[in-house]
Amino acid sequence: MPHRWHNGPQTCGWMEMSVSVGRPCPALGPRESLLRRGRDSLQLLSSSPGFHLREVVEVLEQFVQEGRISAVMWEVCQQQAQAGSPDLQEALLNKIVCLPDHVSNKLQGKNPPVFFPQNYFPFLGGAVIQVLQKISDSLRGGLDCSISFVSHVLGKVCVHGRQEEILSVLLPRLTDLTKSDCIWQRICWRLVECVPDRWMEAVLLGFVQRAPGADVLSRLLGNLVVKNKKAQFVVTQKVLLLQYSHTTAVLQNLLGYLSLDSLRRALLIKVLLELLETWGSSSAVKHSPPEQQQYISKAILICLSHLKEHEIESYREELLTSMMEGVKCHLDSSLPQIRCLGMIVAESISSKINTDGPVLKFQYEEDDEARELKSLLVQTPPFCVVPNLPDDEKNIYTPQTNSYLYFFYSDDDLIPYDMSEDKELKVKAPVYIRDCIEVLTGSEDVDKWDTTVKALESLVRKNPAATREVSVELAKILLHLEEKTCTEGFGELRQRAQVAVLTTDPIPVAKYLTSQFYSLNYSLRQRIDILDVLVLAAQELSYPKSHGKTKHAGAQKPCIQLLPGSDSSKDWRRIVDERIKSKTRRFAMGRSQVEVAAVPNEFSSVAGHFFFPLIQHFDRPLTTFDLLGEDHLVLGRLVHTLAILMYLAVNTVAVTAMGKALLEFVWALRFHTDSYVRQGLLSCISSVLLSVPKERLLEDMTEELLETQSWLGGKMGWCNTSGFVALVFVQCLFN
Repeated sequence: MPHRWHNGPQTCGWMEMSVSVGRPCPALGPRESLLRRGRDSLQLLSSSPGFHLREVVEVLEQFVQEGRISAVMWEVCQQQAQAGSPDLQEALLNKIVCLPDHVSNKLQGKNPPVFFPQNYFPFLGGAVIQVLQKISDSLRGGLDCSISFVSHVLGKVCVHGRQEEILSVLLPRLTDLTKSDCIWQRICWRLVECVPDRWMEAVLLGFVQRAPGADVLSRLLGNLVVKNKKAQFVVTQKVLLLQYSHTTAVLQNLLGYLSLDSLRRALLIKVLLELLETWGSSSAVKHSPPEQQQYISKAILICLSHLKEHEIESYREELLTSMMEGVKCHLDSSLPQIRCLGMIVAESISSKINTDGPVLKFQYEEDDEARELKSLLVQTPPFCVVPNLPDDEKNIYTPQTNSYLYFFYSDDDLIPYDMSEDKELKVKAPVYIRDCIEVLTGSEDVDKWDTTVKALESLVRKNPAATREVSVELAKILLHLEEKTCTEGFGELRQRAQVAVLTTDPIPVAKYLTSQFYSLNYSLRQRIDILDVLVLAAQELSYPKSHGKTKHAGAQKPCIQLLPGSDSSKDWRRIVDERIKSKTRRFAMGRSQVEVAAVPNEFSSVAGHFFFPLIQHFDRPLTTFDLLGEDHLVLGRLVHTLAILMYLAVNTVAVTAMGKALLEFVWALRFHTDSYVRQGLLSCISSVLLSVPKERLLEDMTEELLETQSWLGGKMGWCNTSGFVALVFVQCLFN
């Protein structure tokens, strides 16, 4: 109810109010009467005539500087315990929080410094601390009081965007007061729990962004996210999945807070699974910005760092499934940054769920961003360096052991070893194939492993009989072999060893490799490696391994045989040779002719084992492999591999059947949209025309050739030179 004020009593009333709030006087009457007078006095600012405005502002300035706001707030807290008037409390709340705005509106921006927001709200933060101290004293004395009004003040200030000003005062004091006092901890918990839901997000984000660590945040908030649904939504959904502008420190605070209590750990697991679901969504990967995907990846790695062994064991299947789906989506992306994120997160999940077995390893450029992401997976304990120590000694305090560790950096008194005659120890290379298998599968000696990898190819070629006994087992080991050390040229060494094994025992090893090409749980890199090994081995088997002897043209011719021992004959021969040499002009020397010895084509008897298993199952999609779908890169490599095998099978028994099957394969893929695949199809047609005899083409493949001719003629728009040559060749066959 508005009051009417006369000139004299207005100023006196203000002065009386400003004095009485800090020093209650019996003459003021009940507490509610005092609060009503305080509210009306604050309203005086908006209703005063212009010539009294400066006096009102001076009284308000003195009111704030003397800390009287805390007295008003304390009176409200006591009144709330006795069920005071909600309307009165709401009016006081608006006036206290919005006082700088009201003053600025009246004075047209010419505020006294105390009403600047950067000055007023720290004052208000100090007033909140004073009220909380009185609440603490009251609780220790067994008296009732309420903290709701203080929570409302904090919430309204934060939602108006003044978190930094008020929390810069409030948060450090609460951090100190809650270190060892359980009553202060409960007061702080109630302070945030009583914030209305409409203001909870602003308060919660203010605490999370400014808390010096997860342990401090846990002391300040308690189990707020378990008790308050709004806080739980903000922490588990909005901050992690809907926003991505927060820093890494904020994520570490938030997720570390969830991990520090048994009741909150269930939310940590829930958050991790939801993050992985988003990370593994192909739609999210395609349509969300890279910054958000990096933010989600950081959150996943921080969650993983907080998981315990029994939790990993309980959710191993879910983690594995999410990892397989997510890494596929990321590797399919056209952005290198997204692919790198997928590799790093997949490696981290794999290292967590397979602590004793093999883990995923990818090849990517390890820049600062990648190193930062990997560091999030390792939680290192904080260390604080104690100052004022000698230069050669550093004292580090470890909170876990409550002790000091001393490190002496001076090594002047140490006696150096004499290493002048030291020699590098060389590991002896293995001499048996089974020794190589033993080292590659179980040895932890990296030097022996490195030596074995380098010596394996030559050992396989020198011992073909021993290799055939374990050829399939050795091929399996080499297919799954991963680099343990920084061996120079490791990929080439492994590939050459695979080729050596395949050429030594072609049929069983080719059957194994071609069957694994369409098996589950192989990476695209491994499938392409299989194709490369098959091509290199086929080339080696199809080329002759020995050459005939060279016959020189300068053979002796029949000549007149003179009697030996005649000096005149020697002179005569010398004179004639010199004359012939001086009279003869030579324009070029004849090249020696090399006669190549005829040897059997070793690829002839095994070509079908290389070729037909690869062409049989290309149209059967698997769970992790779809040649006719997203894995068109591997399909292109497969098509080119078949073309090479077809070309190398020239003059073999199976060449006609291979050519017929390959033309049917080409016909099935003739409308493929990928240019690399289409180029491979043209190579296949060219290989068939070059390898299959003309008679067999016309007699056994007439229908296929006519279809191919029609198709090539209708697709000259995208045919390259090889396609044009193939078309001309087909037309020449029928002409």
